[in-house]
Amino acid sequence: MVPERETTTRERATSGATASSRARARLDQPRPPRRRLLPEWDPESFGRLSERVARFLGTGRFIVWMTVVIILWVVWNVSAPSGLRFDEYPFIFLTLMLSLQASYAAPLILLAQNRQDDRDRVNLEQDRKQNERSIADTEYLTREIAALRIGLGEVATRDWIRSELQDLVKDLEERQNGHHPDRGVFPADRSAGRDVHDR
Repeated sequence: MVPERETTTRERATSGATASSRARARLDQPRPPRRRLLPEWDPESFGRLSERVARFLGTGRFIVWMTVVIILWVVWNVSAPSGLRFDEYPFIFLTLMLSLQASYAAPLILLAQNRQDDRDRVNLEQDRKQNERSIADTEYLTREIAALRIGLGEVATRDWIRSELQDLVKDLEERQNGHHPDRGVFPADRSAGRDVHDR
């Protein structure tokens, strides 16, 4: 007879074993994708394919090939022996093929146009942001140039300083010779406003 304590330990061990053997969902890893009934495709690759088809449909080469195929189709079904003809005079099968081609071409062209519109929208947004940055830079440079012009307006030029020094030297020479002119030694003391326009 097995003691009661051992049976409870065995029951716990077996219940723990079944619990650990069950698959637990790990939170640190993404779930595996579920199986789907419909096939999956990459929308970008499908969009690129539609753009290639739409680009080919918009070329003269497609029109030439389409014209050649239709002419061969009509010539074969009119001039071939009656046993080899696969589409009689009303050319119903040709009409069906052309309508099938048109029914696939229209959505592919629309999809390519939608992708082009999305690209144009992104390009326009980037151009708008670039223009805003350019305008802000231009305004900043304009303000800086105006500040430099204002600052340069206050700076004395070499010619102006030379003319002022020459005038001072003349005034000093006249004082030494005994002449006392009406004007003062400094340019601000003079009555004539010659230094207004010579900067």
